[in-house]
Amino acid sequence: MTWFSTNWNIMFFPVYYSGHLATAQEKQSPMKKFRECSRIFGEDGLTLKLFLKRTAPFSILWTLTNYLYLLALKKLTATDVSALFCCNKAFVFLLSWIVLKDRFMGVRIVAAIMAITGIVMMAYADNFHADSIIGVAFAVGSASTSALYKVLFKMFLGSANFGEAAHFISTLGFFNLIFISFTPVILYFTKVEHWSSFAALPWGCLCGMAGLWLAFNILVNVGVVLTYPILISIGTVLSVPGNAAVDLLKQEVIFNVVRLAATIIICIGFLLMLLPEEWDEITLRFINSLKEKKSEEHVDDITDSSTHLRSRSRANGTVSIPLA
Repeated sequence: MTWFSTNWNIMFFPVYYSGHLATAQEKQSPMKKFRECSRIFGEDGLTLKLFLKRTAPFSILWTLTNYLYLLALKKLTATDVSALFCCNKAFVFLLSWIVLKDRFMGVRIVAAIMAITGIVMMAYADNFHADSIIGVAFAVGSASTSALYKVLFKMFLGSANFGEAAHFISTLGFFNLIFISFTPVILYFTKVEHWSSFAALPWGCLCGMAGLWLAFNILVNVGVVLTYPILISIGTVLSVPGNAAVDLLKQEVIFNVVRLAATIIICIGFLLMLLPEEWDEITLRFINSLKEKKSEEHVDDITDSSTHLRSRSRANGTVSIPLA
């Protein structure tokens, strides 16, 4: 499933180029646009050496992230797995702090502690049952490899625009098709995994999942360009209540107090991770502006009341003398 879905990433750049043809005033040829987007790999563009050197580690991390996520879904409900995957924000912060020397933020340390607490509580929710612990380990492993992917991307490739992201993800799809294809075969012959004949496979479900996976990757990158990254992150955490609603409707899970508390703690920690680096200064400026606005309104009320008193005094034939 992971290999098949990742192959669909090859279509990312053609979809991007179709959008370019439909919206751009100055249209470029496919090869010219391809070379322009290849600058994410360096000034020389995409060479065979860079293809192997830069694409291989990211392709492996991509495969591990999705493979471990699907393994976790075999042991846990979709709600638990999506909640545990939200811990990747905490892992990104810890890795960025250690590797990239990003700014230390106390609130994000608190969020990381909350994420770890939620992980332990999620394992405890089923009294540390073997399947539960294995499922939690798979989900946390998926979140960890996802975090490592993001940190390494920032370290080696920096920030990418929409076209460069489309080029890079399509390149991952090609690498997956060429070099990762032997992995499912090895797993099959070593009897780690088993599948029936190709005619009996649920191709409709597989294509549907792969199409949704591709749509997710496209929409995430489009959303970052057209809106704000924080909105995409909020969309990620909203998958938790969405999956919870589906699980409840299908009556697959009964939410006990521990599982519910663990989910809420992880989601709160995820939201704390979204706070900007200058959140304390922004909060202080906002509070000060509210105080200044309130004091100005108070002064205006006093001025209006004194003006009203003067007008009443003149109407009664008296003159009010201001005191020094």
